Amino acid sequence: MGDVSQDALNNLKSLMDQVEEPLQRTFQNVHQGYVTETLVRFLKAREWNASKAHKMLVDSLNWRVQNEIDNILSKPIVPPDLYRSIRDSQLIGLSGYSREGLPVFAIGVGLSTFDKASVHYYVQSHIQINEYRDRVVLPSSSKKHGQPITTCVKVLDMTGLKFSALNQIKLLTIISSIDDLNYPEKTNTYYIVNAPYIFSACWKVVKPLLQERTRRKVQVLPGCGREELLQIMDEASLPHFCRKEGSGSSRRSEGSSENCYSLDHPFHQELYNYIKEQSRIHEKVEPIKQGSFHVDFPEPPAEEVEIAKTIESELHKFENCNGVSDSLDGLKINGD
Repeated sequence: MGDVSQDALNNLKSLMDQVEEPLQRTFQNVHQGYVTETLVRFLKAREWNASKAHKMLVDSLNWRVQNEIDNILSKPIVPPDLYRSIRDSQLIGLSGYSREGLPVFAIGVGLSTFDKASVHYYVQSHIQINEYRDRVVLPSSSKKHGQPITTCVKVLDMTGLKFSALNQIKLLTIISSIDDLNYPEKTNTYYIVNAPYIFSACWKVVKPLLQERTRRKVQVLPGCGREELLQIMDEASLPHFCRKEGSGSSRRSEGSSENCYSLDHPFHQELYNYIKEQSRIHEKVEPIKQGSFHVDFPEPPAEEVEIAKTIESELHKFENCNGVSDSLDGLKINGD
């Protein structure tokens, strides 16, 4: 770490020492014992400006307190059929770990429909996965490997990406803003696989809008990306849609134990059982209520707004172009 970075880190540590309760309590849930690594993440997100990183972190801690994020893992989405519907329409799961111990999260971008519940349920589910990752998955992996592991790898499957994605941009912008402002620098690398032509067109106009540190994290792989991903993980950790060419995401695979999106997958079973157990502990104080756990949606950063508008504009161009139809979705692009 260079002198400038070390100075910024020392300054931020001094500023955070002045933070009082209840922010200090929720900060413990954020850093999980890895204070330096957490401060570095916020410094990276604010270009190593300690003052800006401090404001960002304090704003995030206030958001956590005001929205009771520390308790979100004790708020199950009930009834179970509703939660299963959410899992079938918000495709995300933990497929395994890289050889360095980083969790590998698979996300079915193209086939996620977000049409089985209200926006609040999907936001609740997303934050619960974030919190379970940060409070359970990453600490467990850190302990296993004997070193701090505070980031993950994400494999984004673009199979099925269509013009209908326009309908999801608002929700995805909300989720992206929550992550950017409250869970910065948690992803080490984004691997894009099974990318259709429509993604290529959008990526070309969005890429210049991204900050350099974000652009460096994104790798567009050819086809399902199997060979490239095997360089960083064992085959058992590959998402099911990367096992062979043309496999693609699926809401239901022939083996639910292999489909990491499924509620029947071990990861989602462990997550759901963990939340139910935490709810039983808290139920003694407050009965479980049906209904979503409402979280205040942050004002999206200007960069997020510009990216969303650019994607909308690009998708409208394709939608309005004579002779262009969803058949374009079958065209794959190379990883360039």
